[in-house]
Amino acid sequence: MKFKNKLSAILGASILLLASACESFLDVNENPNNPEDAPISGLMTNSTYETALNVQRAGSATSNYVQYLASPNPSSGSDIMDQLDFSGTWFNLYNVMTDLNEIIRKAEESGANHYLGAGQILMALNLGMTVDLFGDVPFSESFNFETVTPAYDDDQILYDQVISLLDQGIANLQTESAISIGGDDFIFAGDIDSWIKFGYSLKARFLIHTKGSASYDANEVLSAVAAGFSSNADDAQVTFFEQRFNPWAQVAINNENLLLGGWISEQFIEALDGTSYPVADPRLPLMVGTTDDGEFIGVPNGAGRGDAPEQGARSTLIPGQFYTSEQSPILIATFAELKFIEAEAALDSDPGRAYEAYLSGIEAHMDMLGVSEEDKATYLADPSVGVGAGALTLDDIMKEKWVAMFLHPETWNDARRFDYGYKDMTLPANLNPNLNGNFIRRLAYPDSEVSRNGDNVPQVTLLDRIWWDQ
Repeated sequence: MKFKNKLSAILGASILLLASACESFLDVNENPNNPEDAPISGLMTNSTYETALNVQRAGSATSNYVQYLASPNPSSGSDIMDQLDFSGTWFNLYNVMTDLNEIIRKAEESGANHYLGAGQILMALNLGMTVDLFGDVPFSESFNFETVTPAYDDDQILYDQVISLLDQGIANLQTESAISIGGDDFIFAGDIDSWIKFGYSLKARFLIHTKGSASYDANEVLSAVAAGFSSNADDAQVTFFEQRFNPWAQVAINNENLLLGGWISEQFIEALDGTSYPVADPRLPLMVGTTDDGEFIGVPNGAGRGDAPEQGARSTLIPGQFYTSEQSPILIATFAELKFIEAEAALDSDPGRAYEAYLSGIEAHMDMLGVSEEDKATYLADPSVGVGAGALTLDDIMKEKWVAMFLHPETWNDARRFDYGYKDMTLPANLNPNLNGNFIRRLAYPDSEVSRNGDNVPQVTLLDRIWWDQ
């Protein structure tokens, strides 16, 4: 069930909570051993809303790396994969996890098993995103307020905890609860069946990351898929409000006002306009804007826009499209993503199932965007897309998933697992020389953490890999 509540009162409560929710361990409080209390319903409002924003924030941090976006200016740090400071992203992830820790504690004390289960699923998601971005991170000592210099936990052990949290969350959602979740939940408005499907869909996501490791079990992934989302109607998303725009809409609006951002990578344009692949994708005009001449022209990553003016000569995100309308949803996890996970997991053992899932993933994304039935049928019938079960490859699956996950941070996980093997994806111009001709594999630890907890921060480079990226 989708939750599209636009009541100002609820939004106001959310905004207040943004300012007053429990601080993360990174904050310096007057009394860190006695954080301000907040009701469990208010914490749920804030946590569901801010989790969606964390997905967008992580997507904003990584969309240049996977060449959805490109900077209009040459040698921009995100474009050339420089070492950047993501203190804000780190803070927001931990701020939400601190609130979720309170939800879990309060729910355990009160027998509110549905809040407990939802809190554990959201904790798994935010923790998993943090590990996927940074590797080893503090967790076991992060929320007791007894230390401001928490130890770092091993990223592989934390992944086990992510899966355990999902399993616990699903189990708790299936038991009776002393308190019901309702309008304080911005994702599903208290629909417990949807929360359970969400938990299984996330489990499939995190398990597919481990492909190639000793712990990977394709059948375990497929079991999670079977219990996950069954249509686009199940998607986990937060729809925005008249008083607070979708952040990608704000990027598009800002760009129109010459605060340049949201320029589209040449790689993305050419992958969909018939240049890199034999068929033009009908989704392209529904996802990004054209030039003033009605053409789709991207920007080469790292090289900037050249002699093009600030407006009108290159494709950008524009207001009013699916991803950039003021009240467009932030997609946390989708049925389309799940079908591509199924396709990848089934490819070796059951090519027929993999092919059907691959086609279903494309259709689900096209339906989401509003592609016409005629255009959808034409695209799926093209020999380069409708390749047949016997000819389907991982390249086919990953290319279509890359399109369907536009602006989502999960794509960077896919890109690293796939060793950036997308057709015609090349290193950006003016690449950070410290990468020695290689794509970036992780984010650097933020300056705020180095300054506060430097003795515990691992010494890493941007080429060091997350445990599953081997």
